[in-house]
Amino acid sequence: MQKKDLRSRYNALRNNLSDDALVNSSLSIANRALQLPTSVWKSDYYHLFLPIAEKKEIDTSFLLSILQGKDKHVVLPKVVDSENMIHFLLTDSTRLKKSKWSIPEPVDGIEIAPNKIDVVFVPLLAFDGQGQRVGYGKGFYDRFLAQCRKDTIKIGLSLFEAEERISDFEESDIPLDFCVTPKKVYSFSEV
Repeated sequence: MQKKDLRSRYNALRNNLSDDALVNSSLSIANRALQLPTSVWKSDYYHLFLPIAEKKEIDTSFLLSILQGKDKHVVLPKVVDSENMIHFLLTDSTRLKKSKWSIPEPVDGIEIAPNKIDVVFVPLLAFDGQGQRVGYGKGFYDRFLAQCRKDTIKIGLSLFEAEERISDFEESDIPLDFCVTPKKVYSFSEV
């Protein structure tokens, strides 16, 4: 299936989710993430997106609680222009403000370079059995992931199960190592 068709389909599926279903699925994803390989949890710096509530994105607060409970460094993104993000360490003094896209972002703080990040939790609309993913189509995460180390672990978070195949992925698309859904952990690499 092509990306544009998947975007349309999965935006509609999300919009039809009840608030209770979204919360329950988000909690299930956080709990399922604990089944990721031990090597994932031995890292120090974890990049986590905060959800756009209006788009019914996964509530990552449950996963954030797990990371904080494990004393991990959590890094949050901030969009700085039409193509790039910068990344800030989440601390007790971090102030968040919604961007023009309604994304809760850090106002400022301790900037963390992409090559310091060990694990990235990647937002997406859909993904396939080969680890290819579909986002909103702006390319922010592909550009960001290209700046990370080769061994940075890329973990998608999805409310829905895998599609068989995304037919129009590009060379610049960076595949996932894992994807966590409410029902399953998909593995696409030997991490």
